[in-house]
Amino acid sequence: MDNVNLLGYVATVVSSISALPQLIKTWRTKSTKDISLQMILLICISVSLWLLYGFMLRALPIILANFIVLVIWLIILSFKLKYK
Repeated sequence: MDNVNLLGYVATVVSSISALPQLIKTWRTKSTKDISLQMILLICISVSLWLLYGFMLRALPIILANFIVLVIWLIILSFKLKYK
């Protein structure tokens, strides 16, 4: 594995776990009052576009990272709608 791909996979891990603290806190507290719905929607749109970009480039690190992050933020979005 070359350094470029290694960097991509390290970035995948870091970006994939970046939303986990928010997900865990939301799950534990059952509260989403401090999370903006607009922010969640913008993040989901942004990550979806990055995911599409990754597919167009056939870049596995971009695809993996953004798929995982999108799933996490969609779960947070479902909590936001559920715990209103």
